[in-house]
Amino acid sequence: MPLSVPARLRALLPRRWRTKRPRVAVIRLSGAIGAVSPFRAGLSISGLAGSLERAFAMPGIAAVALVINSPGGSPAQSHLIHQRIRALAAEKKVPVLAFVEDIAASGGYMIACAADEIIADPMSLVGSIGVVSAGFGFDRLIDRIGIERRVHTQGEAKGMLDPFRPEDPADVARLKLIQADVQALFTALVSERRPGLAPQGENLFTGAVWTGRQALPLGLVDALGDARSILRARYGDTVDLVLVAEKKGSLVARLLRRTAPGGTATAIAGEVLGAIEDRAAYARYGL
Repeated sequence: MPLSVPARLRALLPRRWRTKRPRVAVIRLSGAIGAVSPFRAGLSISGLAGSLERAFAMPGIAAVALVINSPGGSPAQSHLIHQRIRALAAEKKVPVLAFVEDIAASGGYMIACAADEIIADPMSLVGSIGVVSAGFGFDRLIDRIGIERRVHTQGEAKGMLDPFRPEDPADVARLKLIQADVQALFTALVSERRPGLAPQGENLFTGAVWTGRQALPLGLVDALGDARSILRARYGDTVDLVLVAEKKGSLVARLLRRTAPGGTATAIAGEVLGAIEDRAAYARYGL
């Protein structure tokens, strides 16, 4: 396109034909990680793969920015998202910046570690490098109301941690071994991606969380700030921040789910349960 196009006309042209400005692809990663309910999915590799591919494939970008607000969730989905970000960053040779808003804890922090730099709001919460498993025990309740639990399995571990049976110490010991292995993998990942972690002092792998300001001298984050301010300071006031939105599926598919017999009531119930689960995940950190 000739450079002599008047400025008033240039504004009417498609963005790719205008005078080039620094461009950063922005992906928002908000919510719990993994399945929240049948009608309400959390962050997952299947839901984010398209957004990540589009962000890194955007022509002429200076960086990809991840804006994170997640209390964590599924270790496997957290790791898959982390790995996909690292693979795309290496393939496209594009730097990745992570910005922590309210919280990047547990799996949320694992995803943040996929970035080359982590910038956190001073009052955000960061860390929770650990593994947790929680549930309920209903065995005394069903005894009280006269319900008999019947479970038939092949394989002695198939009924592991059945909430309707008394807790078996062997099941707990097996769960602890699984948790220890996941924790070892999580610790190794953070140690590799964050070589500047404080070499002494407070143990960073206890599952504790810190504010962004506390996390800075510990090496859990690289700087304090917010996405807009940091990106404008780094790439100039004219930087083009392009939000890459997650696709929610076709309108037809969503309407069919809602208009199917009982679909509306079921969807509402699923949304409510999903919201409660999501809220509980944030409540663990006082948010």
